[in-house]
Amino acid sequence: MRVMVLGGGVVGVTTAYQLLKDGHEVVLIERRSGVAEETSWGNAGMIAPGHSFVWSSPRAPMILLKSLVLKDQALRFRPSADPRLWSWSLKFLAQCTAERARTNTLRKHQLCLYSQRLLHETLADAEIDYDRNTRGILYFYRSEERLAAGVKHMQLLSDDGQETQVLDRDAVIRVEPSLAAARDKVAGGIYCPTDETGDCNKFTRALAAECIKRGAEFHLGMEILRIDADGDAILGVETSKGRLTADAYVLALGNHAPIFARQLGVSLPVYPIKGYSLTIPVGNHAAPPTVASVDEDNLVAISSFGDRVRVTATAEFAGYDTSHKPQDFDFMLGVVRDLYPDGADFERAEGWAGLRPMTPEGTPRFGRKKHRNLWFNSGHGHMGWTMSHAAARVTADLIGGKPTEIPLDGMMM
Repeated sequence: MRVMVLGGGVVGVTTAYQLLKDGHEVVLIERRSGVAEETSWGNAGMIAPGHSFVWSSPRAPMILLKSLVLKDQALRFRPSADPRLWSWSLKFLAQCTAERARTNTLRKHQLCLYSQRLLHETLADAEIDYDRNTRGILYFYRSEERLAAGVKHMQLLSDDGQETQVLDRDAVIRVEPSLAAARDKVAGGIYCPTDETGDCNKFTRALAAECIKRGAEFHLGMEILRIDADGDAILGVETSKGRLTADAYVLALGNHAPIFARQLGVSLPVYPIKGYSLTIPVGNHAAPPTVASVDEDNLVAISSFGDRVRVTATAEFAGYDTSHKPQDFDFMLGVVRDLYPDGADFERAEGWAGLRPMTPEGTPRFGRKKHRNLWFNSGHGHMGWTMSHAAARVTADLIGGKPTEIPLDGMMM
């Protein structure tokens, strides 16, 4: 079958790869000149089942309310005239109960664990260099009280199969010696030794090259203008470089997926949530991060990719705005400088802002809706890199009429 994948982020490219493995003829369209140049470019790079907790938790409404006056909140609400911001936010708030947060987190965790296993299968099948770090991820806390609460919180994932280790301050420093200069700021942490990191952009570019080597047809720098439908079928895609057709289509357009879905009469509950990141060269500094970490008190994530440090923070409900100014990064830069004073060339930090395609539940959407040959693989939020491999396999299985390996409760269109 000829399958056209719309979108060249990590989700689209992993989908192309899994479809190729099933023997399909694959075509991929991406409006940028290269793959993984939007959401997949500046993320934290964490393959982190140990961080599968959804944002729509009972604490979220108060955090969003505080963000209207306080600038240092991890979740920020920026009111606008966009009616979709308000309607999506109401759906998000409806998920902020203890029961729904627990259900959504467990669904997300199972998808993440499955995805990590598939990543390992991909790495065994294709030679891909992406600055991989398999030393785990450290989730640390700044007070004993916060550590105790974190351990209680993490029990949900531990009971669901996540390998975790509770560490005191000395054990944290043994896992990450580069935190020694900030030892008095760390009370302890939870270490997930099976979590890992790597440069998502670098991985996606390498996997795209592998797909092309295996016969996939990639059209880069080609903008999708319209998806043509007749009745219950998609007939083709009008692009900036002409019309293309296929037997089946996969909508993997990230933040743009709901725009095209609306044009087809489909309501896709995905909205862009803005995030910020810094990429900082290590230079000649002696103590850069060697293990990825999350400062759970400040919700700042820190990873190391070869000779670079990546710092990410903030979830801002602000629509399709990717603008940023230097002061937007002051807080996160202060955190990483405080924790790793000899860790990188902080004066050379480069800021970036991108959009995460979020559903209110924090889990993606799969399957079909109005059209028998249009499949959705959308709404992966802040963990698209972690979930992409499972999402790709699920989509390939659905297209092939095969049973999926994991249940998709709450994730089907």
